[in-house]
Amino acid sequence: MQKIIDLIKHNAQTFKIEEASLYAFTATETGLKGFDEKTGKILIQFEPSWFKKKAPYAPSGKWSVNTVDVQSREWEAFNDAFAKNSNAAMESTSIGLGQVMGFNWKRIGYTSVGAMWDDAKKGLDRQMWQMCRYIETDIKLQSALKAKDWDTVATLYNGAGYRDLAKKYKREPYDITMKNHYEKYLKL
Repeated sequence: MQKIIDLIKHNAQTFKIEEASLYAFTATETGLKGFDEKTGKILIQFEPSWFKKKAPYAPSGKWSVNTVDVQSREWEAFNDAFAKNSNAAMESTSIGLGQVMGFNWKRIGYTSVGAMWDDAKKGLDRQMWQMCRYIETDIKLQSALKAKDWDTVATLYNGAGYRDLAKKYKREPYDITMKNHYEKYLKL
C-alpha cells in the first residue's frame, strides 16, 4: 500500500493532479492493483466491442463472448483475439493500474501499442505514468478531477452508460465510488 501511496504522491506532483483525486481515480479503476495477485500478470479488461471495430472480419471465438469477468477468462478471450489480430487485441484491451485502453498508445506517447504494453508490464510506476499521461492529455478530464465532478470523470473515462453498467453488475456507480475513495484518502 505504501508503494502505491508514494507513486500517487510523486505522480500527483509531477502531473499537477491533486493527490486525493489521483488516489480516488486509481482505487476506483483497479483497487490500487496493476497485477493479478494469483498469476502476476498485468490486469486487463478485454473489450469485444472494440475488437470488433478494430478487426471487423475476425472469426468468432472466445473473444466474442467475453464479459466483465475474472482475469482468467479475460486472458482466455484476449489470447483468442490476439491469435487472430495481435495489434487489434492489444488496442481493444484496457491494462494495468489505470485501465488505459490500448488504442490510446499514440496519444500517451508510444511508438506502438506493443511498446505501451511492454512498458506497462515493467511495473506499477509505468502504469501510473500511463494513467497520469492519459489524464494530462484530456483537458476536460483534468477539469472534472479538479472540480471533483465525479459524474463527468466517470462519463469521460467509462462512457455515459456507466450507471447502467453498475446497475447491471450490481455495483456501486463509478462516481459514488470515486467520491468515497476521495474522502477516504483525505482521512489517511
